[in-house]
Amino acid sequence: MSPFEFVTVLISIILGLGITQIMSGIADLIHQWEKVKLYWPHMLWVLLVFVLHVQEWWLIWELKEVTTWRLPFFLFEILYPINLFILARILFPAQGNEETIDLKNFYFKSYRKFFLMFIILSSLSAIENIFIHEFGIEGWLVNALLLAVPLIVVLKKWEAEWLHQFLAIVLLAAMVVGIVLNIDEWLVS
Repeated sequence: MSPFEFVTVLISIILGLGITQIMSGIADLIHQWEKVKLYWPHMLWVLLVFVLHVQEWWLIWELKEVTTWRLPFFLFEILYPINLFILARILFPAQGNEETIDLKNFYFKSYRKFFLMFIILSSLSAIENIFIHEFGIEGWLVNALLLAVPLIVVLKKWEAEWLHQFLAIVLLAAMVVGIVLNIDEWLVS
């Protein structure tokens, strides 16, 4: 077993747990369908976090050339998957006996916690892009935006519905554009 195979086992487990949280959350909503009031921006966030899990798993392949792993480097590398897991978990309400599961109400009660975790995620990504992948300005510019906008929304406690809808659409569009523009770089061979 190579060092890369050894360390990616735990990373894959953490990412798998996050994906399990998302799929279980969706299955719970389907199971209680008659009690659920969906909110499409919330569902876009669910999709975004799911794709981020898959994207992180896919990008771990770039570390295959690392032949020597030190514990501090590994601990830093698992912070991102751990944060993704937490994001996946807080996307769904805790199981209760509510008569109605109103995802719009849930979203606006918990968006600040979710955005704070998203800010941490963006910060971790920026640090990795600068110090590990050694990207130039393009490596942290997008992260700076992904950090600044949710931070402003959290600090100002902006709850305008149109703003949250706009953010969900823009982030999904940015993710799709990023994947399309980098399609030839996202290779596992």
